[in-house]
Amino acid sequence: YTRLSSGFPDDPFDKPPCRGCSSYLTEPYVKCAECGPPPFLLCLQCFTRGFEYKKHQSDHTYEIMTSDFPVLDPNWTAQEEMSLLEAVMDCGFGNWQDVANQMCTKSKEECEKHYMKHFINNPLFASTLLNLKQAEEVQHHETAIPFHPADDPPRPTFDSLLSRDMAGYMPARADFEFDNYAEWDLRDIDFVEDDSDILHALKIAVVDIYHSRLKERQRRKKIIRDHGLINLRKFQILERRYPKEVQDLYETMRRFARILGPVEHDKFIESHALEFELRREIKRLQEYRAAGITNFCSARTYDHLKKSRDEERLKRTMLSEVLQYIQDSSACQQWLSRQADIVSSLTPAGRRSAPPLNLTGLPGTEKLNEKEKELCQMVRLVPGAYLEYKAALVNECNKQGGLRLAQARALIKIDVNKTRKIYDFLIREGYITKA
Repeated sequence: YTRLSSGFPDDPFDKPPCRGCSSYLTEPYVKCAECGPPPFLLCLQCFTRGFEYKKHQSDHTYEIMTSDFPVLDPNWTAQEEMSLLEAVMDCGFGNWQDVANQMCTKSKEECEKHYMKHFINNPLFASTLLNLKQAEEVQHHETAIPFHPADDPPRPTFDSLLSRDMAGYMPARADFEFDNYAEWDLRDIDFVEDDSDILHALKIAVVDIYHSRLKERQRRKKIIRDHGLINLRKFQILERRYPKEVQDLYETMRRFARILGPVEHDKFIESHALEFELRREIKRLQEYRAAGITNFCSARTYDHLKKSRDEERLKRTMLSEVLQYIQDSSACQQWLSRQADIVSSLTPAGRRSAPPLNLTGLPGTEKLNEKEKELCQMVRLVPGAYLEYKAALVNECNKQGGLRLAQARALIKIDVNKTRKIYDFLIREGYITKA
């Protein structure tokens, strides 16, 4: 009695030895259908000699174990299918020339076409994976839904001002540039049996120090993630919704956020913001009550009249100064010249324009051309900072293929008017292009 069977063992890449001669089995070989487990396997040479061992007799029924039959494609045997999977596992997906060289029986194009057709784009496998996924969803229907953040962390230019403000966060690694060389202390440590007790204790102490540094890495990473400090720009936008006094409190209490949890810290700040609003409203109501006002309609009229009175009081103060100085001709002349200087130095926005910055002796001035020197003087920007901002904007423009003003403001955390002037200058001089 004989039967043709597949030669696949439990591990498709594990070939058992022959029980007769202990040689490495190659297909086809023979398996006794009556003996086992474990399976009683013989090579063809031992089988033809009628090898017998203990309970195994030469007249037992047997199976011929071979993989020389098609499975997915008539032109590919089962053994070739296994060899293809083994070659892809060894050489990596996409290295089809190396896969073909390892198989020796198929070309590069045949390997790629067969693998993509039967193992990647096979609808049978796709439907099976879909059924497994649906079964898993049904199984975990009652469990908690995992949370996935909706937006990716920003990717600032390396060594830019924004990347330093974000505590050196590296989105590609989801990690921070903190204590990067902690492993250096361990690279040369090797525990051997002939170490003395003191040397062994010293090595253990170094390992304990390394573990403490790893814990500090994880603690800082958890604090920054929990409090939303990765996306610094969004965090700053949320912070600006508070009044100036609460923002100052937020900045002061930031160092205690590591002690409190993120929710507790936000509750603490919100409670102080609410207290500030209540105190301001109570003070306003007390002012109305002191003025004899009992309803909000009268309060609106009071606020309008108060504003008018303040404006009149300012005019009377200036008039009294004029009357005071007009009696002394020299003092009057000095006062008039001072007022003229103030008026002449006012910009259209009503602010005083600062004098141009003196670049003499400032580091980096020699790297600027004449137009860049003029820009730094008028914007009052030191050459070193300008060169850093310029490099960040040019790198971002080259990476994105263009740069918008909003992106420039995200990279440069300075006055928005200065950012606009730098951005317009770089556009005009051809260093960057608009997106």
